[in-house]
Amino acid sequence: MLDHSASEAEASRRASREGPFDAVVVGAGPNGLAAGIELARAGASVAVLEGGDTIGGGTRVAELTLPGFVHDVCSGAHPMGILSPFFRELPMAKHGLEWVLPGASVAHPREGAPAVLLWRSLERTCAELGRDAARYRRMIEPFLVEPHALLRDLLGPLRFPERPVDFVRFGALALWPATWVARALFREEPARSLFAGCAAHSILPLSQPATAALGLIFAITAHVAEWPVARGGSAAITNALARYFESLGGSIRTSHPVRTAADLPPARSFLFDTDPRQLADVAGPALPSGYVRRLRRYRYGPGVFKMDFALDGPIPWSDPRCLEASTVHVGGTLAEIAASERAMWRGEHSERPFLIVVQQSQFDASRAPAGKHTGYAYCHVPHGSTVDMSERIESQIERFAPGFRERILARHRMTTMDLQRSNPNYVGGAITGGAADVTQLYTRPVARLDPYSTPNPRVWICSAATPPGGGVHGMCGFHAARSVLRRLDRLPAGPLV
Repeated sequence: MLDHSASEAEASRRASREGPFDAVVVGAGPNGLAAGIELARAGASVAVLEGGDTIGGGTRVAELTLPGFVHDVCSGAHPMGILSPFFRELPMAKHGLEWVLPGASVAHPREGAPAVLLWRSLERTCAELGRDAARYRRMIEPFLVEPHALLRDLLGPLRFPERPVDFVRFGALALWPATWVARALFREEPARSLFAGCAAHSILPLSQPATAALGLIFAITAHVAEWPVARGGSAAITNALARYFESLGGSIRTSHPVRTAADLPPARSFLFDTDPRQLADVAGPALPSGYVRRLRRYRYGPGVFKMDFALDGPIPWSDPRCLEASTVHVGGTLAEIAASERAMWRGEHSERPFLIVVQQSQFDASRAPAGKHTGYAYCHVPHGSTVDMSERIESQIERFAPGFRERILARHRMTTMDLQRSNPNYVGGAITGGAADVTQLYTRPVARLDPYSTPNPRVWICSAATPPGGGVHGMCGFHAARSVLRRLDRLPAGPLV
């Protein structure tokens, strides 16, 4: 005799695996998981499909050099992670995420002079800036009154801002080139180079309009919370997201590549945490040909060359205070940083590249064996570059940390194409999801009133190729999910095509 209740339970479990779902998300990076969580919080049935055998996107970890040395494969320090308006709503700590705060967010070493540090305390930072202290305070202080409201306005699509006065004040500076702002506002090199290092996270020439926006955003965030690392590695962020998502009833399937629409279970809506090219490849038959052509014209911009190091001790910075910061901007003067970023945009490889160095084990001892350390450095290079920048990167660090090479136990290199193989969203090594210049900042991936939607009401994009762009913050997924929820009840369930 059949156990009817057991057979019903199995049928229910099978249906939960096979659909139809309210939503299927392709890609289990921070944005894909954020989209899944927001949909599940609203009561939707959601499945997240991941082509790799592990989740994480840009937050994976691996022993890239030696046993016992835990490296962040891509992102390492997370100012937008700890301050993300969406992540701040979630019980991330309950699901295993612990942020480890450094003493300072950024150190900017200088040749033959003390480093300049970006501290959470505005006063302490101003004390580093000599004659520019008052100018820096006037630039930053107004945004620290309601910084979380400002970040909610900035980390999303264009819309009427929550704090319009702050938003307009921000835009009045942000729309200018970073080099212009640095030279017009500041008289001395410490403030100029500190601002330039923050602006260079844009991976754009600092002479381009709106590059000052990144300089402002990163400076502001440092005065709200120190740029943290995740204890145990950046994978802790997406592992916490995944645990919370599953606690809401969501389903995650790894080793489930999606190459065509036939690889998707039936659903009402399909959200793609992918680059525009993959969206076009999979969903192209369900989209107008003109829209698909526009997706394929998306500009990815420059890539990065990254090195991970297993070290026999801390990086021996000339100014030991640099060890107090999670992130070190290595590039010298404003002029040197601007030259490096201009070169990569022109398809050239700088002899003295601007570096972003993250020294995780300085604050998280779980990253390396006792007495040893990990760290990484990356520089910006032309799209798809296969040039080995190892010597130039190590020379730049050695320039500000004599004896650095003697500390290296092992090294691991990743070209732009290695990064793309590790994460297909990093096309040509573009870790920010595509060029975020003024022509593609809010119109990514194509110009639409709702940038997360497509002409097919059942197909959406929720990756870093949508506003607000790159970073581990989940806001692209959150906003995409909110857009889907406004229409979900009117969508039919079934195969994509």
